[in-house]
Amino acid sequence: MRVSMTVPTDDLGEVRTLYPELERLGYDRAFSFEAKHDPFLPLAVAGEHTTSLELGTAIAIAFARTPMTLANAGWDLQTLTGGRFTLGLGSQVQPHIEQRFSMPWSEPAERMREMVQAIRSIWHTWETGERLSFAGRFYNHTRMIPAFDPGPNPWGTPPIFTAGIGPRMTEVGGEVADGFLVHPLNTRKSLQELTIPSLARGAVRAGRDLADVEVVCVTIIVTGRTEEAMAQCREITRRQLGFYGSTPAYRTVFEIHDRGELHPRLKSLASEGRWDAMAELIDDEFLETVCVVAEPTSIATAVKDRLEGISNSVSLVNNRSPDPRHFAEAVAELRTEPPGPRPD
Repeated sequence: MRVSMTVPTDDLGEVRTLYPELERLGYDRAFSFEAKHDPFLPLAVAGEHTTSLELGTAIAIAFARTPMTLANAGWDLQTLTGGRFTLGLGSQVQPHIEQRFSMPWSEPAERMREMVQAIRSIWHTWETGERLSFAGRFYNHTRMIPAFDPGPNPWGTPPIFTAGIGPRMTEVGGEVADGFLVHPLNTRKSLQELTIPSLARGAVRAGRDLADVEVVCVTIIVTGRTEEAMAQCREITRRQLGFYGSTPAYRTVFEIHDRGELHPRLKSLASEGRWDAMAELIDDEFLETVCVVAEPTSIATAVKDRLEGISNSVSLVNNRSPDPRHFAEAVAELRTEPPGPRPD
């Protein structure tokens, strides 16, 4: 199994030590994500302090940027990391794109598809010297002169992963992406009934084999080496799930577990800023369905049970109370597992 870690970015000062520690612990890949800080800059630094660890964004907010700016960032990080970079893109939600980034929002699934196609078109021009000629509904790129053309990448172009939770955005991943980053609000049931079928529809539409798409199951881990630490992690995660439940796009996972009625209540509490009250609505059963709740020595077994027959790629997440050393035993055990079956 390929084991990744979604790395917290709250303290940029830890980049020089945290990524090398993940490499030492045996992780295959480390993802940055876009929250309080830019997701690309930490990876440039991490690339200087690691030698084999793959690096990627999970995610960079695509619609806050243009295909050209993302093509440049991806090309540069692929070079700086010696071919170890993956460009992971997500859409965010409409209020953030319009009100936080002051960028246009419309038809997000179709826009994401075109975004990926445009980035690849730009890279193709740099790789081959052919004229840049991409004309889409949302993006048009027709000008490239030698002064702005970096030429072929010595390591080849990086893979592009997309992320999503709704069926249409997930289908786009199956259609155009090299990999798909499953939103951390997922369960075994949602993976089987929502995610994999949507990816398969997208792959069929594009005439692709779903086995060619790496399905990265981002999985929230609730753990601790003491009862107190475990309880603290549970409560922090409960708040996280409450926040997710207040967002309309994430409602489907609640619904298939008979908790669809929580969404309007959580949304109302969020508008009032009552975060503690939101957490109280997340019961233990739902928390343990969404998350892997286990002592450090039992994490690997729980992850394997959750993903058996679904995916051979996991990204461990504990962003609200992070300590990658808690996962050391799990990483060692998961990486020794032979590949399991991929879904049909």
